[in-house]
Amino acid sequence: MTLLLLAGTTEAQQIAKALSDRGVPAVASLAGVTRAPRATGLDTRTGGFGGADGFRAFLRSAGISAVVDATHPFAHQISNRTADICAKNSIPYCQLLRPEWTSEAGDDWTCLNNEDEAAKYIAPGSTVFLATGRQTLDRFANLSNCRLICRQIDPPDRPFPFPNGEFLVGRPPFLIAEETELFKKLGVDWLVVKNAGGEAPRSKLIAARELGIKVAMINRPSQPVAPKVGTVAEALAWIEAL
Repeated sequence: MTLLLLAGTTEAQQIAKALSDRGVPAVASLAGVTRAPRATGLDTRTGGFGGADGFRAFLRSAGISAVVDATHPFAHQISNRTADICAKNSIPYCQLLRPEWTSEAGDDWTCLNNEDEAAKYIAPGSTVFLATGRQTLDRFANLSNCRLICRQIDPPDRPFPFPNGEFLVGRPPFLIAEETELFKKLGVDWLVVKNAGGEAPRSKLIAARELGIKVAMINRPSQPVAPKVGTVAEALAWIEAL
């Protein structure tokens, strides 16, 4: 058996380490969004497959016999395509989809289906912290009357696309105390975040709750209809059962 691990998350790193420690033949795949990703400990390929045809060709050439999809919950196009191709080629597929965040006492959340809906709720003059990454930054063009701060892992290779914004470089994980101090220093009024789930990224939500900062929570896109697990332990058990 040669397993393909679609990586890019903390859970994928944990699965990769476990597979390496157990000597399970596996290949990790990274999308290439981050310039200097953490090593997986497995044979690793970086970049796209070249569409559906390229992915099918890779599965054949690499002798892939099973796929664990531990990509980000918002990498839905990759997940849906992978699940579909695996189903049609009788390749076992499992998606590790961590549970969504849910609001707690003291939270002030507004749930959105799309990024461009944020302008309906965020008042002009607000300082808005975008924890959504640079790939969807163009969808906030209608927040032209706000101060925008977009955090990303890599130093920017181009100017901020809007005159009212700036980049902030930082590599997770971030402690609650760090997030609290940062939000206070910046004078953040709104936090915009994708509902990615996970314990480590939750620190910014806790900081927002403690400071009374409003949160625009972007709902997850539709996920594939396919076998799913919610934890690393369950993913490893699925692999062991193959």
